[in-house]
Amino acid sequence: MKHRFPRRSLLGAVLALGLCACGSSGGSDDSAGRGPITWASFKEPTGTLRKIVDSWNSSHPGTKVTLVDLPEAADAQRQQLVQNAQIKSTAYDVVTLDAVWTAEFAANRWAEPLTGLDTGGFLEPSLRTGQYRGKPYAAPWLTGAGLLYYRTDLLKKAGIDKPPTTWQELTDDCAKVRRSVDIGCYAGQYDKYEGLTVNVTEAISSAGGQILDASGKPALNTPEALAGLRFLTDGLKNGLIPKPALTYQEENGRRAFEAGDLLFHRNWGYVYALAGKADGSSKVAGRFGVASLPGRTGPGTSTLGGNNVAISAFSKHKKTALEFIRYVTGTEAEKAFGLGSAYPMSRTALYSDPDMVKAQPYLPTLATSIQNARPRPEVVRYGDVTAAVQEAAYAALRGEQSPEQALSGLQAKLGPLTAN
Repeated sequence: MKHRFPRRSLLGAVLALGLCACGSSGGSDDSAGRGPITWASFKEPTGTLRKIVDSWNSSHPGTKVTLVDLPEAADAQRQQLVQNAQIKSTAYDVVTLDAVWTAEFAANRWAEPLTGLDTGGFLEPSLRTGQYRGKPYAAPWLTGAGLLYYRTDLLKKAGIDKPPTTWQELTDDCAKVRRSVDIGCYAGQYDKYEGLTVNVTEAISSAGGQILDASGKPALNTPEALAGLRFLTDGLKNGLIPKPALTYQEENGRRAFEAGDLLFHRNWGYVYALAGKADGSSKVAGRFGVASLPGRTGPGTSTLGGNNVAISAFSKHKKTALEFIRYVTGTEAEKAFGLGSAYPMSRTALYSDPDMVKAQPYLPTLATSIQNARPRPEVVRYGDVTAAVQEAAYAALRGEQSPEQALSGLQAKLGPLTAN
């Protein structure tokens, strides 16, 4: 499956059409209103995001946007944003938030309610990640869900004509391929960081369980939750998951898959473009496919990812901030960014847009995964909750605790962390 990067002429045309619209002023009401603003966001490696910002700046000389790069790791991004908010810093006007940070920033009044934001046209699961107690505090921008990357050539050679939809099928397929090929079977992200929370949430959900129930209380004392964690711990014991995967974050796993070391790999949509590059950097270019994740008894449940954009409660130019958010999350700007960077976007129409699907053929599969995805625990004290999940899960994966002990301890720890 060969990925083709979009032609510059196509990207330029999209940037030129419709990206100068700024919208009406409505929304956040403050005394200063308009002026230059600063956007704190992750460092985007393709340079497309800066082109989007430059397009705004060329048509808005009085309200230019300065793009500030946050640290690479999500945990460090959150720490920097929280520290700025705690001292009521005016350094940032627009901030990029991980989809699970909304409750924390809204409850602490660090993010301004997005009054006047048109919520039509967004993927519904992505839209919900920007809401707190029914009100929008962040606009959906990037989205995503976990996907299964698999080697089409090796499956075909073993007489397998479709990707697995259950964990047992994944195990059986791996055994067939390994009869003639020495290769690692499956890996996600199991280092002790935010990606581990994502993967554990995914495994538990794919077994029919949940970390928190509908009322927000811990729900880890169930057979389903145990089956989910056991899929990971047993996989490490029996060799389904290679031992080095205990150190994998997204990039480690991506590189292993691209080097031909893995038959199946769980990762995000951005991997598609990189693994498909035909410049020799990927050994699997043209030899892999993308599918929804498998689960315990049928198709699995991905963890919803993504990034939203919000207005800092301490911004002095909130009207400009709102206008810029409308611009950057608009369909034309999202299409330009998606074509140039291969990041999956939050606008529903882009998943059937001919230009987008031609450049990124996996988009229809991703759309299905997003619609069926579940979020990580949505709590105000998310930092403490994710740290507790990582601590318990890592101990189980390393064999320092049994899955039963890990879940029992986590159940007890999450009680006070999720209490209203």
